[in-house]
Amino acid sequence: MSTALQTASSATTIAKFKALSDPLRLEVIELLRSQEMCVCDLCDRMAIAQSKLSFHLKTLREAGLISARQDGRWIYYSLNPAEFGELEDYLRTLRHLSPQRPACPCPPDRL
Repeated sequence: MSTALQTASSATTIAKFKALSDPLRLEVIELLRSQEMCVCDLCDRMAIAQSKLSFHLKTLREAGLISARQDGRWIYYSLNPAEFGELEDYLRTLRHLSPQRPACPCPPDRL
């Protein structure tokens, strides 16, 4: 993989993990696990103002973790399973790295 591609891939992976690092956004993810929902339903279930929720939905959308579709006046949000699959693949590669070995002792001249 080229360095530019690795950097872009790293940036998108970082954005996904950052998006998942907020408790409110994790709550949105949990609610969307069961069904697609509109903003008003999410606000009601989470007891949060729409203005505050909109910021978090934007973050999740920009990270690619959720998608939105418009139906008339309403926008419905749902999980983007492919993006979660990419995170899962990333974590799987970390788990399958070579076994951890003890560090080599530092040479005496570096102490």
